[in-house]
Amino acid sequence: MPNKRIFIFLLSLFLILNSCGIYKKVDQREMPTGAVAKAKKNVEEGRGISLKGLAGGNKKTTFQFSTSNPLWRASLEVLDFIPLSTVDYAGGMIISDWYFGEASQNDSIKVTVRFLNNEISSNSLDVIVHQKICKTQINCKINKIDSKIKEELKISILKKAALIQKQDKKKKKK
Repeated sequence: MPNKRIFIFLLSLFLILNSCGIYKKVDQREMPTGAVAKAKKNVEEGRGISLKGLAGGNKKTTFQFSTSNPLWRASLEVLDFIPLSTVDYAGGMIISDWYFGEASQNDSIKVTVRFLNNEISSNSLDVIVHQKICKTQINCKINKIDSKIKEELKISILKKAALIQKQDKKKKKK
């Protein structure tokens, strides 16, 4: 028993004395003011972390609001007849809900628009159309289709985007 007490005493004494050397006096006049400056100093001294290289290097990014992108605005205007399930400007996607035409309740389409670029050109967006044909509510078949709808939507979006861009330039001149 006495050996255990001595061991615990020595261990406690070691821990108490060991922690005495960590504290350093700091002159507050030499410390940076503001949270950003303090964080930067901590990172420089190795007491913090920096996420500089995680998001694709030191590339400068420009953020653009969706209202200033004619291609995006045109897509929303052209697809206003169909209910939308996902609209993600940051991800560059618009996905519609299943749309039943007036002709048949067994046949529906789903439209996906992917934005590849902000320029107004045929390479800037990809329109995908899926068709769902149901014999019963349980028995449905979904296929990606290349149809006139796909090309008509793409052309309509590009034309509308060109008009929006032209109108925006006129407004800026005034």
